[in-house]
Amino acid sequence: MSVSETVEVTGHLIDSGILSRILDDIREYEGDYVIDRFDVGHDAADTSRATITVSADDDPALQRLLMRLQTRGVNQVDPGEAMLALADMDGVFPDGFYSTTNLETKVRIGSTWIDVGNPEMDCGLVVEYSGSGEVVRVMTLPMSDVRIGMHVVCGASGVRVKSPVLEKAPGSFGFMESEVSSEKPQGVLVRSVADGMREAKAAGKKVLWVGGPGVVHTGAAPAMVAMVDAGFVDVLFAGNALATHDIESALYGTSLGVDLALGRGVEHGHEHHIRALNTIRKVGSIAAAVEQGVLTGGIMHAMVTHEKAFVLVGSVRDDGPLPDVYTDVIEGQRAMRAQLQDVGYCLMVATMLHSVATGNILPASIPLVCVDINPATVTKLADRGSSHARGIVTDVGLFLEQLAGELVPDYRRA
Repeated sequence: MSVSETVEVTGHLIDSGILSRILDDIREYEGDYVIDRFDVGHDAADTSRATITVSADDDPALQRLLMRLQTRGVNQVDPGEAMLALADMDGVFPDGFYSTTNLETKVRIGSTWIDVGNPEMDCGLVVEYSGSGEVVRVMTLPMSDVRIGMHVVCGASGVRVKSPVLEKAPGSFGFMESEVSSEKPQGVLVRSVADGMREAKAAGKKVLWVGGPGVVHTGAAPAMVAMVDAGFVDVLFAGNALATHDIESALYGTSLGVDLALGRGVEHGHEHHIRALNTIRKVGSIAAAVEQGVLTGGIMHAMVTHEKAFVLVGSVRDDGPLPDVYTDVIEGQRAMRAQLQDVGYCLMVATMLHSVATGNILPASIPLVCVDINPATVTKLADRGSSHARGIVTDVGLFLEQLAGELVPDYRRA
């Protein structure tokens, strides 16, 4: 005997291709379906609505299927109330826990729908109660932060998500129709990014940047400094490399030993990055280097001078690293999450791993643009769950120069 549940989904189901992906998911999870009703939008701007009965061999299989379908914005017609279980081990969710998406989420506790304030994929949902037994909040929580006795949502009951409306199907026929292309008119793309940043700032939101060392290697650090000075960089996520090579550039005029003005290596230049690290470690921190006049220019100097937040998380490749770098990646994740409050726009530049990591902790409601010379960086980000990410394939240095010119009218590269 099988078990079943009736679900519904609304959106541009045909144009976006979402309905076919929903049906593929059902079959991939060894379930079955019957389309009970399908109301097709009449005009191009109209959304469609489908009601589907899905079935699986048993309830655990059905719950896994329902959770998978929610990544597509599919909800139960009668979701009921959330089922809770107590965590009985630190760092371990109860069996059958609800695996979260990055979509806007609500959880029904009793008769009340409660907004989840920090949607994030690949986490669990934890309900916090006051001493009098009232619900304080429902939040997403990463596995590493689970503690014994926490109330964890299990199964898909009592959970609803809201998916951003997709306008069209990827791969539909037409010239220049791909989401990732190096042949789009770059001026239009740059203005679009600049407009998104301005809109975020006008709404009182922060602009988050995620950067890799290519920002410095391509000679674009002055452009980024101009944007920090103009207030368009509120938070920076990066690794040890961007900060180290930015500081190397400020101290020695090189990046990985290459003279950024002449474009060629200099004598003993291979030592510069390690000497830059040693200089900062000697004074204790990047901020201390700025305060003591040791560091007088560059991106990190601008971030400190304007009291902007930055989170540097390291890897096994790092030299040094800088004293500001989180070498415990779980602590680094927590530090990154702590800076997401009020972020309204995110620009990712020249970094694959940090882009994917940041995409994994960002709600799908935050506009996200990824810029890289390598198309694989952009597609990998979308493949890891940030399907709303917009990709721009271009030289990062030229892009940032153009963006600075758009955002800072008096910016002129010397």
